Amino acid sequence: MLKNKIKIPKRIKNSHKGDYGRVLIVAGSSGMLGAAILSSRGALRSGAGLVYLAVPNFLRNFINLATPEVIVKNFYEINDFDFDVLAIGPGLSINKESKFLVDKIVSKTKKPLVVDADALNILSYNLDVLIKSKANIVLTPHPGEMARLTGLDVSSIQKNRVKTAAQFAKKWGVCLVLKGDKTVIADKNGDVFINSTGNPGMASAGMGDVLTGVIASFIGQGFSPFLAAQAGVAIHGLAGDIAKKEKGELGLIASDIVDNLPKAIVKAQNG
Repeated sequence: MLKNKIKIPKRIKNSHKGDYGRVLIVAGSSGMLGAAILSSRGALRSGAGLVYLAVPNFLRNFINLATPEVIVKNFYEINDFDFDVLAIGPGLSINKESKFLVDKIVSKTKKPLVVDADALNILSYNLDVLIKSKANIVLTPHPGEMARLTGLDVSSIQKNRVKTAAQFAKKWGVCLVLKGDKTVIADKNGDVFINSTGNPGMASAGMGDVLTGVIASFIGQGFSPFLAAQAGVAIHGLAGDIAKKEKGELGLIASDIVDNLPKAIVKAQNG
């Protein structure tokens, strides 16, 4: 088990947005626009220099009302610009279009990739694409999604969280983030990190969408996928702990975590 102290470097004075990563997030569907917005805000608040958000075309005009800092694209424009890391899944839904996108992105992209939510559920039907992929991949399932990925029942996964995560990561050559109390992060080489931040108030909709953006942001800033997953989970949980002190556990929402990400990063930087 790794006991790494998370180190978030401070910014140099003479820098610009291009130094801190270009993140592309593919997300959203009818009724699930909030997930896309939360993920993009998570990336921005954790330091990404530039965030592109690709959504279904009929939703694109609504994004900048909530998050004016993002550059909005539709699903079929993602090959028209350069990026450093790609995240897919928040609020995506499962349909013909999203299945095509997940298969195409996982099989074709060579950039680091973070896969969450419905993209995981789609991936569970064709895990072999992971072996063929040329990308460094981070999967971020909660126990229910992990059950679909493995064919195991949730209770079995919860009783054997470390073993389940480590075996899956090694078998499929990915970094696996098994979310929950004491989130487990396992990489393909057999290393495992267990997170200690966070609280029960974070058992609320949208938290995972924020985490996806945070992990992608750290990859874009130069962290390896495994270290980005560790840092992302730790900072995400720490932001939740700061929010808990301010508001209490009951009624915490994902936007509370987004708003406290900068404070969490400063706290981590100052030790």
